[in-house]
Amino acid sequence: MRSMLTATLMLVAASASVQAQTAKPSTAPTKPKRAATVPVAPKPLQKPADTANAMAQAERLALQSDLAWVGEYNGAITGDVSERMVAAIKEYQKSQASRPTGVLNPQQRSALAEIARRRQDDVGWKIVTDPPSGVRLGIPTKLVPQQTSDASGAKWSSPSGTIQILLTRHKEAAPTTAKLAEREKKEPPGRTVDYTVVKPDFFVLSGLQGLKKFYLRGTFRGEEVSILTILYDQATENTVEPVVIAMSSAFNPFPTGAQGGPPPRRNVEYGTGVVVSEDGAILADREVTDGCLAITIGGFGHADRLADDKERGLSLLHIYGARGLKPLDLAPGVVRSTINLTGIADPQNQGGGSAISAVKASVSEISGGGDRTLSPPPMIGFSGAAALDDSGKFAGLALLKPVSVAASRPSSGAPAAQAVLVPSDAVREFLRTNGIEADGASTDARAAVVRVICVRK
Repeated sequence: MRSMLTATLMLVAASASVQAQTAKPSTAPTKPKRAATVPVAPKPLQKPADTANAMAQAERLALQSDLAWVGEYNGAITGDVSERMVAAIKEYQKSQASRPTGVLNPQQRSALAEIARRRQDDVGWKIVTDPPSGVRLGIPTKLVPQQTSDASGAKWSSPSGTIQILLTRHKEAAPTTAKLAEREKKEPPGRTVDYTVVKPDFFVLSGLQGLKKFYLRGTFRGEEVSILTILYDQATENTVEPVVIAMSSAFNPFPTGAQGGPPPRRNVEYGTGVVVSEDGAILADREVTDGCLAITIGGFGHADRLADDKERGLSLLHIYGARGLKPLDLAPGVVRSTINLTGIADPQNQGGGSAISAVKASVSEISGGGDRTLSPPPMIGFSGAAALDDSGKFAGLALLKPVSVAASRPSSGAPAAQAVLVPSDAVREFLRTNGIEADGASTDARAAVVRVICVRK
């Protein structure tokens, strides 16, 4: 076969040689051959579960809690990522007529948190402590305004008795969750159980008790047994079931008290900065820029940290040789009930992207101090975001505060996310103290915010 192919090539070459000798020379330029294109394999897309796993634990807990409050998530609020959690995100997106990607963008996350907050307000959700036992639990105070208690526990109920919450406690020699669960299945008589989970440290039962649905969670420590039971008419199911999930996760029968401190710092942390002068002054969050081996401004390069204000949580950065900066106009606005935040979410929360986004937040006064909190707190990466009032004027800087183990706990039992507004007058005073006369004229916050990247050990 090879000799035949060689002979064929020799004949073709000879024929070409004869043609070249008899034909007139061509003066047309030779068209260069185009190099073959080598196909490049597409970069694999980040999966929704990978995006969720990259979030901080407190943020995952808050996300699961909010999904539960809007009726899309019915699992344990633990912060662990699961297919159930991703499916819940997609169902929520569908309910909002959005593409079900399984990853919430900042606007969708903010809207979800706001809906969940309204649902909590509607039922009067509060974390309370049962004084005799010290048990902490979440109670929908508007649904069950009537409360009684005695030595064996406490009871909350609706005026008509359609919803009841029972907290019982007693001492028992050598209890086990298996033994406790078997007894609770039979008491009171007529209880029908259709769901059972028994773990070494807790157990869960649910089903029907007469004409009511019931949910029960129990646990023990030493000889102390604590059981939470929720009873509700089936007609109230749509209202009560999201509350049941929140109550189960908030149930803390044996609180250990305040302990620990802020969580470990991230090796690479992202925040938002606001350009405040044409020569490269940038306002940022002090916590984000603390302890950095290097600070980088996305799209511009290295930045120096010139000053900070520990009390207010502000930091002053500077980049050199940058061109095309559009510093924000810091003329003070009027802070009312809501403000608009413009920032850049953590890349892990937007599939590795660096898109600038805007979200709304409600403003609440902290009694006595004049400081203001923001709810819902914006996403990780938004700390340092520009806050504008409804007319587009500068209202201040939004900062996310580190969550400590001893912090207050929201509906899920997770550490509460905290966000505060540093008002515009405090921001301008900080800049003046450090010799910065803000010269911005731009009212376009999107053009004035930049990504701040801190690299630690």
